[in-house]
Amino acid sequence: MNHRPPSRRLLGRNTQRLGVLTVACLAALGIAGPAGAVPASSHPGRDVPVVRDLARTHADRTRTDQFRSSFDVRQLGAVVGAAVDNRALAVSAGCRPERPCRSVALSFQIVTMAGDQTRLSAGNTGRALNEHCAGCQTLAVAYQFIVATPRPFTLSAQAQAQLAAVHRQLDALKNSREPVSVVHQQVDALADQVKAVLDREAAAAAKGPALAPLGAVRPTVTTHHQSDQAEQPDSGGQPDRTG
Repeated sequence: MNHRPPSRRLLGRNTQRLGVLTVACLAALGIAGPAGAVPASSHPGRDVPVVRDLARTHADRTRTDQFRSSFDVRQLGAVVGAAVDNRALAVSAGCRPERPCRSVALSFQIVTMAGDQTRLSAGNTGRALNEHCAGCQTLAVAYQFIVATPRPFTLSAQAQAQLAAVHRQLDALKNSREPVSVVHQQVDALADQVKAVLDREAAAAAKGPALAPLGAVRPTVTTHHQSDQAEQPDSGGQPDRTG
C-alpha cells in the first residue's frame, strides 16, 4: 500500500496547530520554553544556598518518544538555611492513536546539609499531562532525599560509587519498552536503593550536642516523593491520572 506524503501546506498547518498546543501544555504545567533538558542551577547566598533541579519532556507528533532523567547530589555543607526544589514534568500532546506518544521525566535530587538549627524550604513536584493524545503514556516521577546532620558531613567514596550505579540504572530506563506503570515500579525500586545508602551514611555520621534531655541530635534522612501518570484511552476520553 502506498502512502502519499502530506503537502507542505497541510504540514505547515499541522505544525502550527502543534505549536499552539505545545504552548498550552507547558502553560498548564507552569513551565515555559522548549522541551528537553534544563540545566540544574545552584545560586549560593551567604550560607543560604538555593538549588533547583528539573527533568522535563514533551512528546508530540514530531517526537513521539521522549525520555529525560536527572540525578543530582548536592552536598551543601554547613548552612544556616537552604531552599531546594526538584521537579519532573512530562507532557504528551497531539499524537495519533496509530502512533501514540510516550513521555517520561524522572528526577532524583539528593541534598546533604549540616547545622543544628537549619531552616529549610523544600519543594518536590512530579506532574504529567496528556493533551488530545489518544493512547499516549506519560509519566513524571520526582524523588527528593534530604540528609540533615548536626555536624559537617560528606558522603563516603563507597556511597558515592553506589549512588553513581543507581544513576546509571535510572538513565538505562530510557531503553525500556515496558509500560510506564512498570517503569514507575522500577523507579521506586531505585529510590529504595538510594534511601538505603543514605540511611547507612547517616547512621555513621557524627551526632550533635545534646539539646534536650533525651540525648544528642541525630542525623536524619527525609524522603519526598511525588509521581503522576497520565494514560489516555484510544477512545480519546479524559486522561486517567494516578500517582
